[in-house]
Amino acid sequence: MLVLSGGTGTPKLLGGLRHLVPDEDITVVVNTAEDLWVSGNLVCPDIDTVIYLFAGLLDTDKWWGVVQDTYRTHEALASAGHDEVLRLGDKDRATHIMRSEFFRQGASLTEAVGRTARMLGAGANILPMCDESVSSMISTDTGTMHFQDFWVGQKGRPEVLGVEYKGAENTSVTDAIRKAVEQEDNIIIGPSNPITSIGPILAVKGMRELIQSKYVVAVSPIIECEPVSGPAGKLMSACGCEVSSRGVARFYEDLLDVFVIDERDGLGLRDVEDMNVAVVSADTMMTTPEKSSALAEVVMREMS
Repeated sequence: MLVLSGGTGTPKLLGGLRHLVPDEDITVVVNTAEDLWVSGNLVCPDIDTVIYLFAGLLDTDKWWGVVQDTYRTHEALASAGHDEVLRLGDKDRATHIMRSEFFRQGASLTEAVGRTARMLGAGANILPMCDESVSSMISTDTGTMHFQDFWVGQKGRPEVLGVEYKGAENTSVTDAIRKAVEQEDNIIIGPSNPITSIGPILAVKGMRELIQSKYVVAVSPIIECEPVSGPAGKLMSACGCEVSSRGVARFYEDLLDVFVIDERDGLGLRDVEDMNVAVVSADTMMTTPEKSSALAEVVMREMS
């Protein structure tokens, strides 16, 4: 099983899929366009959420970071006047230090992530979307900034004018991803932000072409005209996408075979009939592990 993932919605679905598929049979291709260097170490927020999920370390109250982490290093830096964009926990920071050391020693990002995941006990095959550096840059009415500065630093307040995947033009599909995709018949696009979580993955050179030959099931992160969480609506609107499940389907149009929407969503088959896409309704609000498992069962059923 291969899943394209960002850092919040899709990990909840992965939590459900784990009840149906052994971890070692799951490959997750993860967005890295929100990565950034913080206090000398490479922080990969979406990758780390997936690693922590499979390692049993994830704080599932926040859906990021290590459960019951402390923040003494971050607080000591702050008290000395050193501001960090992200509030990093101490155990979380240890992950960044390990990965960054592998990276500085000459490992590719794929190798560094793999080694870190194994050391922490994650059994799934977790792959960064590429080995090259890509950054989601948000153009706003106050200037252009990295996604983390926009969403965390500015709390998503500035008006969004556009989104650029800086560095995507220099990327290529890694051998690890190519091999993983070639071994699968089905691919799941999880309910993550289509613009800044899944969009960067699909912007990797050759990625869309690689996926197009597969049977793709996507889960919408939008209900009616509102994202389940995060800034997806604001970003979609700025990029000229309709803020709706139909808008998400259009974004994936050249890839999509089955589109799973929330049962409260008014989207119907006739709304996307020109895309030749099957629409399935389910409860996509994964507010409990049981609901995550139920949605995972729906997704799996559509792939059988």
